[in-house]
Parts: sequence; C-alpha cells; structure tokens
Amino acid sequence: MAATDRTEARVEVAETDLPLHCPTPRTPVWSYHPRVFLDVAHAGEVRCPYCGTVYVYKGKAPKGH
Repeated sequence: MAATDRTEARVEVAETDLPLHCPTPRTPVWSYHPRVFLDVAHAGEVRCPYCGTVYVYKGKAPKGH
C-alpha cells in the first residue's frame, strides 16, 4: 500500500476553536491521547503529532503578537 492511499482526518477550525488542542472536546473517548496544543492560526495548517489529524485554519488572521 502506498503512502498516498492512506486517508487522513482533516478538520477545519475557526477563531472560536482557539486555542486549539488535540484531542478536541468533540473527539470520541476511545481515540484520546495526551493533550497537545497546536498553533494552527499562524501556520494555517498543522498535523497532530499523536494521531495525525490535520487541522486547517479557516478564520481571520490573528491580531497581536
């Protein structure tokens, strides 16, 4: 099986989802892993190092630092 055959979870997030952490409150309990905070607002797209879920930021550019 080629690496491109693998399906990955992609989740769109907005300003209301920040600060973003994985697993999210909507994640089923059976797929929990240690919580990790992800800087998706600045990166635009980020992958969780534990489960491989890809988060895509669809909100306004963050203000401030």
